[in-house]
Order: sequence, then structure tokens, then C-alpha cells
Amino acid sequence: MMKKPVNIAITGAAGQISYALLFRVAAGDLLGADQPVILHLLEVPEAMHALKGVVMELEDAAFPLLADIEVTDDAETAFRDADIVFLVGAKPRSAGMERRDLLQDNAHIFSRQGQALNAVARHDVRVLVIGNPANTNALIVQRNAPSLPPESFSAMSRLDHNRAVSQLAAHFDCGVADISHMTVWGNHSSTQFPDIHQLRIAGQPLVQPLDTVWYLRTFIPAVQQRGGEVLAARGKSSAASAAHAALCHMRDWVLGTPEHDWVSMSVISDGSYGVTPGLVFSFPVRCRQGRFEIVRGIELNDFSLDRIRLSEQELLAERDMVAHLLPH
Repeated sequence: MMKKPVNIAITGAAGQISYALLFRVAAGDLLGADQPVILHLLEVPEAMHALKGVVMELEDAAFPLLADIEVTDDAETAFRDADIVFLVGAKPRSAGMERRDLLQDNAHIFSRQGQALNAVARHDVRVLVIGNPANTNALIVQRNAPSLPPESFSAMSRLDHNRAVSQLAAHFDCGVADISHMTVWGNHSSTQFPDIHQLRIAGQPLVQPLDTVWYLRTFIPAVQQRGGEVLAARGKSSAASAAHAALCHMRDWVLGTPEHDWVSMSVISDGSYGVTPGLVFSFPVRCRQGRFEIVRGIELNDFSLDRIRLSEQELLAERDMVAHLLPH
């Protein structure tokens, strides 16, 4: 017997990331080959004509799991009874744009979307913020949806996590599936800290001494700056890799992480590892039965703690810049 359809809302639905995401969700790559979905697609009025073309393609693909498509330019209509929400839509970062400018441009979008979620979404909704600056946008959304549990909200650091895993697999000459216990701490920005001090390869801890020159001068900058390199190369921000990371993030959140590993998710800090409570910060997490839990008890050296504090300070500064949009 076919399951009851899951309501999935996606904002910025005519954009590049959503275009790469929608067809995989409709095909069952998110929730499995036996789970029907209803897509709730949100766009700004001026993009509705382009979205019509995307809907036509979804229809033409004849996905057996796609139970219905609803299209709207109203956030409350899109989020009504939503089970899963991907907040993709945001003003994209362009070459030369300062992070402060991007934050100010997008802050009002996410405050309004938080209010809409608060009004009409299911109480057990799962909301993933992808539009940048994702961590602080997620904080804005969460604070504007006070009737929903804080654990309903997360921001995406999975793209950074995936980038780091790919770099590590190449360096250690192994498959990406062999890499585990890798963590991205902090903000989705150039202050993020890709941490390999707990790294395992094929289930085994590193035995050779860490090449600190490679780690400091090659690996960390490569992960931190990869988004900018993609933007410089193609003239547009990451799209397909971002969509894949969003799908991985939400699939693990709903269906669970691997038994003996963790993933990186930006979630509301509960004070773990000394991070200011309330910030949306990337931690190592495990997911079980639709819920995430920050991994406890990781021993951090002074170098790691310094990097974590640097990213925390950036997030505190971003929080202060949008304080007027953060209801108490």
C-alpha cells in the first residue's frame, strides 16, 4: 500500500540549486523509492513564468512518486502543513560582494519566512536553510518562529563537509566512502574549520604523523575557499553540488546517519564545546529517528579551539548586525 505523501516546500524553486534538487526529490532520492511527495514551490512573482517551465519538466518526467505540485508566490501558502522545508531562495552572492552586504540583503526575506512557518507549518517540520549567509539566516528564521521547536531548524554545512571528504580521499588515495569522523565546525564562511583530528580511514584512525604543512596551507584553505573558486570559475555559485549536499543533509536528518560515523550540521548551539548558546553553529552530529544530537566528548586541542572561537566570533558579529530582526 502506498504511503501518505510527504509535503515538501522548496523556496527559490526556479533557481539553479532548486532545479538540481527538485528532480532528485521527485525521483525518490530523498525519502526512498516507496515514499510519495507533494512539492510546494515558492517563487517571487517575477520568476513565476520561469517556474512554470520547471513544473512542465517535472510533469513531463512522469515521476511515479510525485503526487502533486503546488505553485505559489505566497510563503504561508507554500509552508502550510509542510513536513520538510528547503529554504533555498535568496539573493545570490556575486563576484566582489561583501558578506555583510549579502547578509543585509537577505535578512528580511528570512524573517518573513520564519513568521510564515510559525503560522502554518507542522509542529514537527524540519527546516533546512541553504540561502547564504546560511547560519545567520537560519537564526533569523528560527527566532521568528517561536512556536516551533528550535531543533526544527538547521543550516547547511554539508557542502563544506563533502568538499573536505573529497579532498581527503584524494590526499590519502582512497575512496570517499572510506573517510569518516570528519567535522566542519562553525560558520559556512571562510572561518569554518574542517577538523581531521578524529579522522578515520576505512574505520581506522590515522597512524602516520599528520602532514601539518599540507593540513594548514593546502587542505584547510582549499575547503574554506572552494565556494569562491567555483564562483570565479563558472561565474555563478555552486548549484548541483549544493543541491546534492542539501539532499544528503535532509536525508540523514530524516532517515539517520551511518551507525559508526557522524556528519556536519549547523544547528542551534546548546553550549556544547563552549559555543555561545543560540547561535547556529556547525557541529558533528548523529541523527536517529528523525532527530539530531550533537556528538559529545570530542577532545579538542588548542589549535582546534582557537579556530572554533574565530568562527564563533564571526557569527556573533553577524548576529549583532541583524539584531533588529531577532525577536526575544
